[in-house]
Amino acid sequence: MAITRRSLVCNASALTVAAAASSARAESGATRAPVRPKRLRKGDRVRIVAPASVTYDTDEVDIAREALTALGLTPSVGDHVMDRHGYLAGTDEARAADINAAFTDPAIDGIIALRGGWGAARTLPFIDFNLIRQTPKVFMGYSDITTLLNAITAQTGLVTFHGPNANTQWDPFTTAAMRAVVMDAKTPTMRNPQTLDDSLAVRTNRIQTISAGVAQGRLLGGNLTLFTGLLGTDYFPNTTGALIFLEEVGEYIYRCDRLINQLALAGAFDRAAGIVLGGFTDCGVDPAGGYGTFSLHDIFKHHFGGLGVPVFAGAMVGHVREKQTIPVGAQAGMNADDGTLKLIEPAVT
Repeated sequence: MAITRRSLVCNASALTVAAAASSARAESGATRAPVRPKRLRKGDRVRIVAPASVTYDTDEVDIAREALTALGLTPSVGDHVMDRHGYLAGTDEARAADINAAFTDPAIDGIIALRGGWGAARTLPFIDFNLIRQTPKVFMGYSDITTLLNAITAQTGLVTFHGPNANTQWDPFTTAAMRAVVMDAKTPTMRNPQTLDDSLAVRTNRIQTISAGVAQGRLLGGNLTLFTGLLGTDYFPNTTGALIFLEEVGEYIYRCDRLINQLALAGAFDRAAGIVLGGFTDCGVDPAGGYGTFSLHDIFKHHFGGLGVPVFAGAMVGHVREKQTIPVGAQAGMNADDGTLKLIEPAVT
């Protein structure tokens, strides 16, 4: 394979960043004071990055650019977004280099992931957390991006955003929710709309209260698989006093049980202030499981019902079409009786 100037620069930068990341990890453990990024305004420049799975269709990037432009933003695309390295969008070093470059570039106001999939965790050794701490910016995405959101918040204190990826279908609800939190610096009460449609009773976006009560704390979490995958690393955030939100897609119920159990065994819920459960989309019974299985609600009650903290399920978070934007690391209040989250202060300045 020919060695190019670009590859030499990328490799040298990766070695430097890996050393800096090792130093930053040694400092982790305690909860860092929250750092709020500057809000995005119309005309601001945002960089599209691809920290996870490969993108084969250039239309996906074009649609993402058009959507962000329609939001009033000015998008550009990272150098490695269309790279291909197996099922990843470029090598680990290259994907991380796009993130570091976006935080470094003074012309860039915010960063948004193109898509999820798998691979963001592999970039962590090459992310320059010291740089991010010095140049805080809006960083947003969901699904596999859960890894980066929580790692960045744990390492730097920067509030990140579990919200739409750039290639999300930007329906009116999702768009308005993102604008309120990231662009308008509001403190919305996040409540599921209750519409009857053609029925006598509400059938969609229903809330299930598992343990009643109210609480407040720092929002942490995201996709269950990826959040659990950070356990045992210096990138897992301190969950003491936190409101932990979890969502999942495409996992059988027994697998969700196993993941939640692992978090419980690790003590992640021991000192949490409350639990919010979002969309568990297409998480059904293993067809080979036969009769006598548990429902998702059973699993939630088993693991969360005895914690003595407020817990509710059904929040519009995660792999659902209409989704809220949740600021990771920001202070919020929850009410498990009516299934609401309320930001205590703006997540951006």
